[in-house]
Amino acid sequence: MGMDRGAGGAIIDGRMFAAGLLDDVAVKVARLKTATGAVPGLAVVLVGSDPASAVYVGSKHRQTAAAGMNSFKHELASDTTQDELMALIGRLNGDPAVHGILVQLPLPPHLDASAVIQGIDPDKDVDGFNVSNAGRLSTGQPALVPCTPLGCLMLLKHRLGGDLSGLHAVVVGKSNIVGKPMAQLLLSENCTVTIAHSRTRNTPELCRAADILVVAVGRPGLVRGDWIKPGATVIDVGINRVEIDGKPRIVGDVAFEEARHVAGAITPVPGGVGPMTIACLLSNTLTAFGRQHSIPID
Repeated sequence: MGMDRGAGGAIIDGRMFAAGLLDDVAVKVARLKTATGAVPGLAVVLVGSDPASAVYVGSKHRQTAAAGMNSFKHELASDTTQDELMALIGRLNGDPAVHGILVQLPLPPHLDASAVIQGIDPDKDVDGFNVSNAGRLSTGQPALVPCTPLGCLMLLKHRLGGDLSGLHAVVVGKSNIVGKPMAQLLLSENCTVTIAHSRTRNTPELCRAADILVVAVGRPGLVRGDWIKPGATVIDVGINRVEIDGKPRIVGDVAFEEARHVAGAITPVPGGVGPMTIACLLSNTLTAFGRQHSIPID
């Protein structure tokens, strides 16, 4: 993975790492096809015409095909009923060619996203949002892990030489999608983990004690340079669209220029955690295929 030292800490290049992960997935898919004649299949379900969601789904479709996997795209009208959507999920659960199922969020407001997520077969839940996978993760059993925290962990282990034991990790944000599973993953790596959130009273002081700081709150520039322990590794999960000098920009939850002069290493936004998410989605699909067929993937 590329590191640009520049002024201050190293920049953790998520694009380069993700490209390497996708190459690795493609090699393993080709090997599986030769050995078994089968390839992993990912079904992506898009309801309605949210422009950002359509871009994400198109990108996932292309990347899935590029990795040699089967890509099944289901685009449903925005007035699709809950029963119609659940019926499609049921068919995908029962389809042996589909090893991973992803329902693109957010769903139109009349649909119950939680019921849809819980309706996905946990062994095909490549987003890792089903309560069964959350429970498996928290109790140390084999789980499909949400893609964003999984990508964060990969970047951290690569940066820090694989062993995170004993390091103090602070996760800012307690969402089910990033904050909580991130904390569980760090616990499983034997870190000492603190979770800070909107009601935490001394967040800057907690952050200053962190060897590893993961920020996922959706508030641009929340974490300042003086919140960071010198030499800490900072993972910025935020993707915030803001206007700077009249121009649209994407920025993280960490004040990047301030932070990079203090941190030992930091992920940029864009180009840090973002590219890892789709790479981990395909990695999860490969993992799901292996478990469904009782085939070791490594």
